[in-house]
Amino acid sequence: MTVRRRVAGSVALLVMLGCAFSAAGADQRYRVDGRDTYQIGGHDVRSEIAYTGFGSLRIERKGRGRHYIAHVEYERNDQGAHARAKGSFESTISEGGEQVDGSNHDPDYLTVLNQPFAVQLDAPTLRDLSRLHGTVPFDFPSPMTGAPLHGTLRHINDAVINGARVLGVAFDASGPLHGSLPDHPAISLAGRIRMSGTAYYTYADALLLSLDATLSIGGNLDDTGTHAPV
Repeated sequence: MTVRRRVAGSVALLVMLGCAFSAAGADQRYRVDGRDTYQIGGHDVRSEIAYTGFGSLRIERKGRGRHYIAHVEYERNDQGAHARAKGSFESTISEGGEQVDGSNHDPDYLTVLNQPFAVQLDAPTLRDLSRLHGTVPFDFPSPMTGAPLHGTLRHINDAVINGARVLGVAFDASGPLHGSLPDHPAISLAGRIRMSGTAYYTYADALLLSLDATLSIGGNLDDTGTHAPV
């Protein structure tokens, strides 16, 4: 017998500046807050996990490129069960702009490197975004599932965060999802996934200073492994 159940989920991640970035080799600190909510059926299964803590980013020269090392320490509140946790992620960007991800020990997707936006832009890209009028296509894989998302981004009003002048970008992208539910590989899901939010980059060094993103998943679960229609 095929069992079909409706699933809805959302992931909200807010990354805000903790202290000013001074130079390559120094740590950039971030405040991290997030919440995961899953609900299957009307009241069948409901799960809510909250995260709060601090992250850091170190930038090191690697030849003519840059090596990025991100860490995060946080409290994980799984429906009243509190636990301390840590995460880390490493990535290298070559002189030509090619990014290669390295060590990934970030299961809750909370480091600044494990996000849908590059942690630092090159000067031409920052300039083009500052002059952008209207919207442009924006495609990227979901950080949690790898599903392709298609949408748009646009330049929004500039702002000042902790004394730093920043460029704002709003994004909204979505796409179909056919595969395993995050953190539940044995459960098959057919539905849609959407990510939206805002990102802010400093004009001084094009570093990602703040990110507010929401990831929403909706679809049908099939306990037998056969994909159910949405």
